Amino acid sequence: MFAAENGLKGDPRLQAISEAIRVIPHFPKTGIMFQDITTLLLNHKAFKDTVDIFIDRFRDMDISVVAGIEARGFMFGPSIALAIGAKFVPLRKPRKLPGEVISEAYELEYGTDCLEMHVGAVVPGERAVIIDDLVATGGTLSAATRLLERMGAEVVECACVIGLPEVKGQRRLNGKPLYILVEPREIEHCC
Repeated sequence: MFAAENGLKGDPRLQAISEAIRVIPHFPKTGIMFQDITTLLLNHKAFKDTVDIFIDRFRDMDISVVAGIEARGFMFGPSIALAIGAKFVPLRKPRKLPGEVISEAYELEYGTDCLEMHVGAVVPGERAVIIDDLVATGGTLSAATRLLERMGAEVVECACVIGLPEVKGQRRLNGKPLYILVEPREIEHCC
């Protein structure tokens, strides 16, 4: 569900967040309109508004774990976790975490990938939200959900800054609520 459908319709923060995201045509390959959040991070107010909207959403949901997907979920997740009194758990690409990990493979439109999490990072019964910058097909968020659930956590919601058209109208992803701030930006004239 988009934030505008959930009480934030007309909220000027959403427009400012959307406008702070730069679109890079044909990156990383021809036909892709890359939604670059690095420009959002450069805009103090839009970045703060992004984090604040998530904090407002999760503050009263009894969340004990904020899981961020590498790498852009790391940019939003820790601030949200600190503000709501939860721990932050990084979900990383293979061979990035020291110590014992569990892994979850998933399909991409161009191959496969994998997420890993430290064994013991979550305990059974903990309530978790998963944060990432963008949801396209939902494969990465689904893998993150499976990873947390294998350790006994209850995934309360998946949340992203941007939701591509493939997820427009979806309120759930594999049975889990899906919360998205803005739709992808278009560019007026492409190269």
